Order: sequence, then C-alpha cells, then structure tokens
Amino acid sequence: MRLANLDNEVFFKKVFTDKQVFRAFVKDVADVDVQNPKIETEKQLDRPVAAIRFKLDIFAESEDHRVLVEIQRIDYDYSFDRFLHYFLAASVDLQRSSSDYAFKQDVYTIIVLTAPYIVKDKTGKLIQDEVLISDFNPRTLNNQMRDIYPHKLIFLNPNHPDDTTPQNIRDWLQLISESIKNPDNPTINLSNPNIKRAADIANLDNIPGSVLGEAKIAEARKKTKVIYEDIGREEREKEAIIGFDRIGLEKEKIAEALEIPIEKVENVLNEHKKEQQ
Repeated sequence: MRLANLDNEVFFKKVFTDKQVFRAFVKDVADVDVQNPKIETEKQLDRPVAAIRFKLDIFAESEDHRVLVEIQRIDYDYSFDRFLHYFLAASVDLQRSSSDYAFKQDVYTIIVLTAPYIVKDKTGKLIQDEVLISDFNPRTLNNQMRDIYPHKLIFLNPNHPDDTTPQNIRDWLQLISESIKNPDNPTINLSNPNIKRAADIANLDNIPGSVLGEAKIAEARKKTKVIYEDIGREEREKEAIIGFDRIGLEKEKIAEALEIPIEKVENVLNEHKKEQQ
C-alpha cells in the first residue's frame, strides 16, 4: 500500500469527505455522532459575519441540523488567533435574530495541523501538544466547570505524539503522520475498520488520474505561496535588523531578539551599509 500524502489538500479532502470516514473521525475526536452528514468543501459562510472572509476546508452538518462540524487542514501560516476566528465566525453565523440568542446547533471545529507548532504560549514556552481541546464553559473561582455550552475547538498535531492520547484518536493521527513521513511502508492500525477504509481511499493505486492531477496543481500552488512568504519574511526581518541597529541595539541583542544567527545580522547590516554608500 502506498498512501497519498494527506498534507496535500486534495488528498485530505478526498479521504475525509467520505461519509463513513468523516463520521468515524468526528466521533473519535469530538465524541459526537453526525447523523447522515451533508458535507461541503471550500465552504464560505452565507453572511459576512466577520471582516475577514474565509473558506472552510470541510464543512458538514447533521441531517437533523443539530450538529455543525468544520475541519481545517493547516500546514503553514497558522496562529491560534486565526483558528479562534474560524470558530467564532461559524458560531456567530448561527445567530439569526436579536430576540433569540440560543444556538440552534452545536459547533465543533477540528484543526488538523500537519506541520510542527511554531507558536508559544504567553510565557514564551513552545507549544508541543498532540491534542488540545478548548471549550467555552465558565468556571467558578474554585475551578468547577459549569456545563452550559457543548461547542468545542479541537487542535490535532501528529508531530507531537503523546502516550496519553487515546488509541482511537492516535490511530487517525498515525494515519496522517505516516502518509507524510512513511507513505510507501506505513505503520497504521488496519484492524480498525474506519482507518482501513480511510487508507483504502488514500491508496495511490485507487486514486483516479484526475485527482492526482489536481493534487499536483495544489502542491505547486502551495510551494509557490511558501516561496513568496519566505521572500516577505526575509524583507520583514531585514527591516527589523536595520531598525534595531538605528536605535543603537547591539548586534548580539538583535540576533537574540529576532532568534536568528548573528552572522545573518552582520550580513544584512554590511549589505545595507554598502547600499548607503
């Protein structure tokens, strides 16, 4: 079995829009059963509920309209503020009347991160968790939770395996991780029928040529975007180095502040000096 790389948005959507796979994945991760889900991709909210318009990779709601689930696959350019924006915008979109603020549906947003975290918490510690769950239930001063809201924002990152992760969730993360790192000889739990179905769909031998073509285009588009982002990052870094130098910050301190090698600081400043001559 050769697995398609689930870091590719085309392959990811092909696997996780299968109704059996989708229901099993959401049940294992969020502990909610989405009855006969209506699944859409590249979903844009009907109303402009936020200043930033965005599309959801996979969007589904249950047949009885009681559950709404979003799945976002993220491989670069991400922040937890961005994820919260997705979740809150989808939640606000459910409000249709100023006289009734009750949510008609439970909202679950699942973020699948296929790259290691590059974000830090408020203390500056790098976040390295395989599973993070955020709910919106209030707590007392004694830290007792009051179960009011069912809504959840769930983060999954297979790059940070944790022995305490439940096996049913671990199976899915292992599938994603192996498709990226070991696609030709994946170690996955094929005794789990839902994982087997997902793996069969992701089997490159079972994927039609038209989908393979779409995946190649998506991969090229992603690489092009990364190149432009790198150029932008280099320019911002250069501006920061020059700005710090102008206010008299030492080279060592500049390198420390930007978390880059001092040699890079020196090269930028030398090039800038030549340009000014």
